[in-house]
Amino acid sequence: MKVTKFETNQKRDLFMHQTKESASKYKDNIEYSVLNVEFMEKPDSEFLGFGGAITEAAGVAYSKLSPENKRQFIQDYFSLEGSNYEICRIPIGSTDFSLDSYSYSYKKDLSDFSISRDYQYIIPLIKDIQEVKPNIKFICAPWSPPKFMKSNKLLILGGKLLKKYYSLYAQYICKYLLAYKEEGINIDFICAQNEPQAIQIWESCIYDSEQEMDFVENYLVPELHKNNLETKVMIYDHNKEKLLSKVNQAFAYVKDSSIIKGAAYHFYTGDHFEQLEMVKAKYPNLLLFHTEGCVEYSNTKTKNYISHGEKYGHDILGDLKHGCNGYIDWNILLDSKGGPNHKLNYCESPIMLCEDEKQYVKNITYYYITQFSRVILPGARRLYTSSYNDKIEMLAYRNPNNTIGVVLLNRDDSNHAYNLHIDNKIIQDNLDSHAIVSYIIEE
Repeated sequence: MKVTKFETNQKRDLFMHQTKESASKYKDNIEYSVLNVEFMEKPDSEFLGFGGAITEAAGVAYSKLSPENKRQFIQDYFSLEGSNYEICRIPIGSTDFSLDSYSYSYKKDLSDFSISRDYQYIIPLIKDIQEVKPNIKFICAPWSPPKFMKSNKLLILGGKLLKKYYSLYAQYICKYLLAYKEEGINIDFICAQNEPQAIQIWESCIYDSEQEMDFVENYLVPELHKNNLETKVMIYDHNKEKLLSKVNQAFAYVKDSSIIKGAAYHFYTGDHFEQLEMVKAKYPNLLLFHTEGCVEYSNTKTKNYISHGEKYGHDILGDLKHGCNGYIDWNILLDSKGGPNHKLNYCESPIMLCEDEKQYVKNITYYYITQFSRVILPGARRLYTSSYNDKIEMLAYRNPNNTIGVVLLNRDDSNHAYNLHIDNKIIQDNLDSHAIVSYIIEE
């Protein structure tokens, strides 16, 4: 058995530190401090990959890097030796993480429709990513329809899409998808609206489940088919505490349930891992994607950066153990302030520019995400595990290449020794307090 270990341990100044480990034959008298990985795959647990969002803010920050640092940045996120990202989320139009508010059309016949704005920052970044990862997948969502289509006549502060514009808005979205397709950027998944229950001071629009599914089933999906677009629809795209009820409502309102391929959710309201498990129990073929999460500076009272990493580690591990099929972070890159953001809603990203804007720095969140994304590959299936205590959070997957990826997270103030038992072999080690380790095990 060949064992490779990765460790992120801030107090020891270790960040994805790689070592070779040994495994010994399992003995029946080893009964304590055991962590078991069983060769039983969890049904419907195929994992499609990790990723992040390409906002205008990310593109602006990226544009300031030198050609050499741009190449290294892409490698850090998208290469097999980096985070091995497989999915990117792209906003349709502006978000708070844009230089200002904008739409792709301002005329009621869409005669002025153009994605020219995206050629400055967003599309160049995507093109560079595709050079390293040609088969990268994309999911997109709008933050707001054009303001003339809305009840409040604003891109911001919520408002609703007026029913008389449902058809036109479906055409608007498909024009976007077709324009990106012409650039060699095929959008695999789409959500009708980012955070459809949030009235924000930035771009936002309100839908209840009935309105969302009316728009999706009767306008968006027919328009997708009309344009021979194979983009699949995901629903909801908001916080997961209501995930089951929102999925139930969506299926209740549609006549053809086959049009719903997945449900997207965010992590801002707490764990709620059981919501994923309940959705999977009732809808086993429904894909579940985490599509947004970040360390929000407005809600962060501590500069304890380990806690930022642990927030991600705990959420990723909990989501994946309860049915998540894809995990997408928010902005892949921001400036040193956590922007640009035209509403000053700054946040942390895993990689950020230094103050001189010539170099970039990897935050602890980058390493915690990479502890998972390096060892859990696209197409992996989750294995059952058991642990001797609740202080070590544990996750294991079998990858398509038949390697086993294991992640162990310790958010406790104490160290914990363990005997990792897998395939009649034992790996004996100690997990430091506030550390995370991952293994790639080749049988």
